[in-house]
Amino acid sequence: MLHTFMNIDIETPSGVIAPRLETELLGRTALDIIERTDAAIVIDMCCGSGNLALAIAAAHPGLRVYASDLTDETTTTARNNAERLGLADRVSVGQGDMFAGLADQGLLARVDLVVCNPPYISTGKLETTSAYLLETEPREAFDAGPYGITIHQRLIAEAAQFLRPGGWLAFEFGAGQDRQVRALFARTQNYGAVDFVSDDSGTPRVALAQKS
Repeated sequence: MLHTFMNIDIETPSGVIAPRLETELLGRTALDIIERTDAAIVIDMCCGSGNLALAIAAAHPGLRVYASDLTDETTTTARNNAERLGLADRVSVGQGDMFAGLADQGLLARVDLVVCNPPYISTGKLETTSAYLLETEPREAFDAGPYGITIHQRLIAEAAQFLRPGGWLAFEFGAGQDRQVRALFARTQNYGAVDFVSDDSGTPRVALAQKS
C-alpha cells in the first residue's frame, strides 16, 4: 500500500507499520534542526519503512542518511523505498538491534542528528485497549515493554556514542509520556536540557536534546 508522508510516497507491505501523520511533527522538527545547524550526517533509528530517513534526504540533497531497524521486513522495505525514490545513493539501510545495525559504518562521534520514532506502547495496553493495532501491523512496531519507554531508555544511552559534541537527538513518544522522558534524560550526563515539541492540540509528542 502507498502512503504519502512529508511529500513523498512510501510503500508499506503487510508486516511493516504504515507511516503515521503524527510522525510528521518529528520530521518537521528534524528538518528545522538540519536547517539551523547545517547538519551533514543523520541517523534514522527504528526506521520502519524508511519514511523519516527518506523524507529528510529528499528535502536536503546534501545529506548523508543512515537508517536501521531490526527485522528483515522493515529493512527490505526501507531499501526498496530508497531505490524507488532514487535516494539509495544517499540513504544506507542497516539491520540489527538498535545501533548494532550501523556499527560498521564508522559513525561513532560523527553524527549531527539522530531521529527515532520508536515503539512506545506498553505491553499491557497492547493486550487490552490497544490490541486492535496488532490486527494488521507487527508487535515489534509498538511494544515498548511494561512502561512503554524501554526503547527510549536505550536510545538516549546509545545515541550519545554516535552523536558528535553538540549533535542532536530528536524522537517521538506517546501522549502523556513527557514526564517519563524528562526523567530518563535526568539520569544521564550526556545531554543538555531536554525540550518538547507539542502537536496541534498542545500535547508534547517530540523530545529534542543536544549532546553536551
